[in-house]
Amino acid sequence: MSDQRSTSALLYLSGVTVSFDGFKALNNLSLLVEPGEMRAIIGPNGAGKTTMMDVVTGKTRPDSGEVVFDGKSDLTKLDEADIATLGIGRKFQKPTVFESHTVRDNLLLALAGLRSWYKLLLAAPTKAENARLDEILHVIRMTEQQHMPAARLSHGQKQWLEIGMLLAQDPKLLLVDEPVAGMTDVETETTAQVLREINKTHSVVVVEHDMSFVRALGVKVTVLHEGSMLAEGSLDQVSAD
Repeated sequence: MSDQRSTSALLYLSGVTVSFDGFKALNNLSLLVEPGEMRAIIGPNGAGKTTMMDVVTGKTRPDSGEVVFDGKSDLTKLDEADIATLGIGRKFQKPTVFESHTVRDNLLLALAGLRSWYKLLLAAPTKAENARLDEILHVIRMTEQQHMPAARLSHGQKQWLEIGMLLAQDPKLLLVDEPVAGMTDVETETTAQVLREINKTHSVVVVEHDMSFVRALGVKVTVLHEGSMLAEGSLDQVSAD
């Protein structure tokens, strides 16, 4: 792989190995995500999907290999807070929203980065903030629920709200962990639409088990197995392997 290729990539992992008590969670993993791309990462439990996300976000340090973001930052040398500041946002499987606040206020808090949330809830949002909130509500299909307390949302709606909260932080790269676990078929289809919409303006990496959802995303798929890349291509191509 030429240097030219690695610098144009938004996210570039090369030869990444992570061991826990002698078990190789990642084994010489290399991966390249282009700017503006949405990529699905699939594979059985224990394949290394979560560890890969942990390495990219600085939660886990690899034993060896390099992880380069945006052509310049070596993520293996940075901590979680620094990496978040660079523009990598992660949504975990279990949603964490502020239950007693409305959908709109949850998004507003995310927009402000929680810095001065008590002042924020007392002050009226600016025109620009309101416009951005309306835009995000539209993307996550929750305009009608915007004044509802988050506690009253369905499981699927909470997931969309949290995706919206991540979007409010405007990261260059969104990492989304099993977004459709526990969702109905209709919610799963809507989630695919939401992520495709987000992908028009942001790069996205989705880790997922649900193959019908991955098919609905219609993007390039990387298959991990025992910590290494097994195959890469469209879902039909990798299914045929």
